[in-house]
Amino acid sequence: MSNATSETCQRPQQYLQPGRFIDSDHPRVLDFVQRYKVPGNRAIDSAIRLYLAVRDEILYDPYLVGPDPRYFRASDCLAAGRGFCIPKAALLAACARAIGVPARVGYADVRNHLASKRLDELIGGNRYHWHSYTDLYLEGRWVKATPAFNRALCERFGVHVLEFDGRHDSLLQPFDQSGNRHMAYERQRGVFEDVPYERILADFESNHPRWLHHRNDLDDELFGHRGRAENGTA
Repeated sequence: MSNATSETCQRPQQYLQPGRFIDSDHPRVLDFVQRYKVPGNRAIDSAIRLYLAVRDEILYDPYLVGPDPRYFRASDCLAAGRGFCIPKAALLAACARAIGVPARVGYADVRNHLASKRLDELIGGNRYHWHSYTDLYLEGRWVKATPAFNRALCERFGVHVLEFDGRHDSLLQPFDQSGNRHMAYERQRGVFEDVPYERILADFESNHPRWLHHRNDLDDELFGHRGRAENGTA
């Protein structure tokens, strides 16, 4: 199910089941969770540690994108060790569900003022459709977490590293460390039980076709991306 969810009809327990893209029952995801979860009964502690693991152990790579479902799936992002915001948010949601924390994925269109010239050319400007975050149900309320940008990347770009305390929304900052505009949220698209792959793909085909279908052998030193042959299966 990939319908947008109204805040007025929340049922947290419905966000515990594995999905096609939030595949929380995948052995790779379960192994990752076992490595990083915190012993004990406080789910918030494990959620924070898993957030940090997804943020920093899985590198942000805006060039690892394509029309194949594997570019959007949590377990495939984990296997690659890198991915863009959509699979990274799905991975955090999968990890949360694996430890019994209800989780869903949310989306917004954003204007990113901090990108490389090469990436802006592929995107077709600096407005990114369907930027993704994770919505976690902790201590009786939904809180947003954005594990997209890893620490090393933030330091390279001079952007504040985005922290998450499990109690307050953690969304991308509007300004970088020098006070320059960094990220602006322009349109909220709602929260979903699983990645709405078909809707995102159709939107990317219309608004980001060059990015969606670019060859994966491009280099971009700012993002630490090195051109390489594609691998993996759907």
